[in-house]
Amino acid sequence: MPYRAYQPAVRPPDAVIIKLYTSGDQIRGYVRKIVDPAKNDTIFPGEEMEPEAAFKLAASHSEAEAPIFVELTEGVQWDPTWGELLP
Repeated sequence: MPYRAYQPAVRPPDAVIIKLYTSGDQIRGYVRKIVDPAKNDTIFPGEEMEPEAAFKLAASHSEAEAPIFVELTEGVQWDPTWGELLP
């Protein structure tokens, strides 16, 4: 499944965002769904998880319709084993 690089200016409703960050010497992530700007985005679940688990959770919440974006924080490099990352 191809993923798109997250851009803060692009926030289509119902899009799912995977944020990957470093925690100690490991990469962790969390998943959120973009909702109406008047509300806070929904985060699934609140605790950090391994990248593979974050990608599976994002896929289940996108229901094969909503786009999935990936936000890489400082120090995180894209791993091609996760899939394809489009600009």
